[in-house]
Order: sequence, then structure tokens, then C-alpha cells
Amino acid sequence: MSGAFPSAPPPGPTGPPEAVLRGLAGLTDRAWLVGGALRDELLGRASHDVDLTVDGDARSLARALARRTGASAFGLSDAFGAWRVTAPDRAWQVDVTPLSASTLEADLANRDLTVNAIARPLAGGPLIDPFGGAADLAARRLVMVSPSAFHADPLRVLRLARIGADLGFEVDPDTVRAARAAAPGLAGTAAERIFAELRQVLAGRDPHTGLDYAEGLGASAVVLPELVNLHGVEQNIYHHRDVHGHTLEALAYAVTLTRDPAAVFDVPATSVAALLAEPVAEGMTRGELLRWGALLHDIAKPQTRAVSPEGRVTFFGHDLAGADLSRAILERLRASERVRAHVADLTRHHLRLGFLVHHRPLSARARYDYLNACDSVSADVTLLSIADRLATRGRNAEAAIAAHLDLARELWPAVLAYRAQPPRPPIRGDALAAELGRPPGPWLAETLAELTAARYAGELADGRAAAVAHARRWLAAPAATSAATPAPPGVGG
Repeated sequence: MSGAFPSAPPPGPTGPPEAVLRGLAGLTDRAWLVGGALRDELLGRASHDVDLTVDGDARSLARALARRTGASAFGLSDAFGAWRVTAPDRAWQVDVTPLSASTLEADLANRDLTVNAIARPLAGGPLIDPFGGAADLAARRLVMVSPSAFHADPLRVLRLARIGADLGFEVDPDTVRAARAAAPGLAGTAAERIFAELRQVLAGRDPHTGLDYAEGLGASAVVLPELVNLHGVEQNIYHHRDVHGHTLEALAYAVTLTRDPAAVFDVPATSVAALLAEPVAEGMTRGELLRWGALLHDIAKPQTRAVSPEGRVTFFGHDLAGADLSRAILERLRASERVRAHVADLTRHHLRLGFLVHHRPLSARARYDYLNACDSVSADVTLLSIADRLATRGRNAEAAIAAHLDLARELWPAVLAYRAQPPRPPIRGDALAAELGRPPGPWLAETLAELTAARYAGELADGRAAAVAHARRWLAAPAATSAATPAPPGVGG
């Protein structure tokens, strides 16, 4: 045991949430606080994810805690007997796991890093630190518990990258070598576990460093080879980095937007923060998925790169190909369909706002076409386009960035209004079909879409008669139905 840290939590809002400590009080004297929660406590940081090891029935302890706190408890693993307790408002969660060995010391010997192999009795008492984890915390270094730690569970290679980035610690050279040797074993690790770990890397304090660590340890080549393939893919004169460097810069700007939108985007920061806090799926928010969009928005550039006879580098169609590839990557990682669709839509539409810069001043039709095309991700992809544009600093960068941000600011109120109350057609489909004396068919959906666009653009007077008259004119002249802005060519970003 080291004396570098106190055996009890320091004063202030550090360590596990007070609600958890109150709920656990007196429930058992054979449980220990372990892992990240204890590590954070010793570093003077608050922690909302609490890990407990119990010598006994994890199920009983989890259910007792849930009853006391009004939380929900459910089994995590039949094989290991682990249970999770989640607060009603999801403000905290507690994972309760039985001892993996006959004694606590043997259990700690099975862990990955010394800073994670520390325990403190829940009932009170000194730290149990058989591997010098507290001293390593004080020295700001990450050291493996044993050379077999990473081979026992290759996912620990990714976890090392995440923890290293989160804490900003140096990694012991022998630990790096052992992790690299075990990294190929990630190929046999369950995709769901890999996705959960990657989620934490991207949602972390410094995802750029986390991804650099993961690549340096050999993990990225196994779990995200498409990202590694972006190295050395040179771009046109409007870019200052290759595709990999540009991608990580775009991710860094996306992180800034999620943390301090006012530093990047001159609109009410509360409107951006509220949007990005909205849940989407699997407990992931729009802000978290914006980071995934930034990571994958140019993922198809290697296979779409070409050089024109004049020597111009192009990436025609990388937005559409990227949507398919990002979906395939997330499917491989066993993400939900809603997550796949959301990130694919971000990738598909990330060029649209930049393309509109060349069509200013925007007509109401052009504004509607943008909002309607991007639909449920119109706000998110507007932010992604800003991160993408800020990470593009080649020729004429300052003027291009200023024009892009001006357009984004101009569009933002319309984006929020469209999300709050999506436009509707001025007449019901069955009523329109009856007025025109035509049976329903594909024409009806197309005509209702035109009426909706015309109404939004102020081209249509109020009232049913005006809607029917506009529909008649539009159907009679299909070659001149819309002033819609053409789709982006798929060369930017």
C-alpha cells in the first residue's frame, strides 16, 4: 500500500455520487470499491459510473441498492454474474461483480492496469493496493499488472488507449509492448464490446489522443482499418492535411462544438447545447453521434480519389459512398439501425451546406430544399459542415471559412424552426385527388411535396382553392416544376 493518496474520499464533489453511497450504507461488509470510480476518487474527480466487487451474491446487493434508491437493476452477464443498477434519471450507474478469484488480492491480480487494481472496503478502511497502483497514479503512469493481462482480454488494448487519453498519463514501455503483441486478438473480440469501448474513446475528454493511442498500439488496424487507410491520401490545394489529418481536425472541432459552441459558432450557444444533448439511440446523444459523423464523414475518400487531366484531385461521390461505408462499419460493430442511419445521413449530406455557399443569396426554395433533403439531421449536419470547413485550411481558407460560417448563421434559425414544426402540405392527399379527379398514385406524393415546398417558400396563397390551382399548373408543366438547388457534386469536404 502506498501513502500517496488518502484512504477516504477527499472533501468536495469527488468519488461516487452521494446517492450511491447512501444507498449502499450498511448493505454489506464484503464489498469493495474498485476500478475507475476509485481511481477517479483518488485523483479528486467525480465519478458517475461505479464499480463494486462483492464477495457473495451480486444479484442480491444490486437489487437491494435498487430498492433503496428507486433505481432499476438487471443482469449484465450470466457467465460472470455481474449486475447493473441504473438511476431513474440515468445520472449514475453501479456495476456489481462477484470476485473473479478466491480472494480479493487474487481478483485484483486478474486486472489490466495497476491503477485499476486498487480496492477500498465499502464499509471503510485503508486502500488495498498490492501492485502499487496508487504510486503509479501519483507518478501519472500506466503500468500493466502482469504481462498476460492483455492476452487474457485483448479489449484491454483499447481500454488502455481510452484511459491513457482520459488521464493524460504516460504508458510504461513494457506495457506498450505487451499491448501491441495482444492487439491482433481484438479480431476475436465481440463487436459489441469493441463498439462500447470505441464509444467511450470518442465521447471522452480527448478522442484525438485516444485514437492516436489506439493506432500506436495496433488496435485501430484491427477494429477500424478504414480509418488507418486515410493516412497518406493527399487532397487538393484547398486542404492543408491528408485525409487522416483532416478527419482528426474535423473531429477536434466537433468536440469543441459539443463543449463550447460559442467558441466556434456565433449563435445562441444554448440552442446548440440543447440540440446536442438530445438522445438518439443506445443512450447516445446527438452530440456523441456528431463525433462519429466527423470521424466517418470522409471515410470513402481513398476509393473515390482521382486526378483530372489538369492535375486536380477529386473525390466525386465520396459523400454517397461514405454513407454506405459508415453504415457498414457501424453494422460490423453491431450498432443499432438508428445509430447507423443517423451517422450515414450525416456522411451523406455533409457537403450540402458548403455547396450552397456558391448560391447565395439563398432563395426560400433553396433553403427549403436543404432542410427537406437533410430532414432529421439538418441541424446536426449543419454543425458537422462547420467542423469540416474549419478543418480545411488550404488556399483561400479564411474567406471560405467566413462565407461558410455566415451561411450557417443565416440558416440556423430556419433549421431550428423546421425541426420544431416541420412544414405540412396545405391540403390532404385524398382531398387533392378528389379535387383533381385522379386516382392516387406516385404523382400524389410528388405533388404534395411540391405544395409543401411552395407553401414554405411563400409561393402559395392560403386556402384550398389556391393549393388545387397550383397543383394543376404544376402537373401540367412537369419540366418546370421546381427551382430546386441541384445536389452537391461530391467533391468537397
